[in-house]
Amino acid sequence: MVNVLDMKDIRYINLFGKITKISTRYCFIYNDTIIFAVPRRLVSKAIGEDGRNVKKINMITKKKIKIIPTPQGIHHAKEFIQAVVNPTTFNDLEITEKEIIITAGNQNKAALLGRNKRRLLELREIVRDFFKKDLRIV
Repeated sequence: MVNVLDMKDIRYINLFGKITKISTRYCFIYNDTIIFAVPRRLVSKAIGEDGRNVKKINMITKKKIKIIPTPQGIHHAKEFIQAVVNPTTFNDLEITEKEIIITAGNQNKAALLGRNKRRLLELREIVRDFFKKDLRIV
């Protein structure tokens, strides 16, 4: 994840840097998709013309690839989390002192939780690394 990188994450980051010529330190996996977070102004360069860079990384890793903008602070939490869980949506996001609370309908809540709460655990770790807050889905 963001704070602790294992060898697989480092390989993905190195591959991303070689193909896109953009260095990032944010690489994580959510729902079997490798997600790279880059500064907002570099997102289109990272994707490449006609998605060339994404397709190339996809062919090499055999996994889905997503490139999203890095959040600038807690006030960008909603758009960041929405980009991570896309195409699943949620109704509202509330930020308190200790946690971030996502409100979703029954169908979307099930999609956000995943089988055996796998997606919830992945998203909770991502939120904890980026925003230093706990995550709750209601």
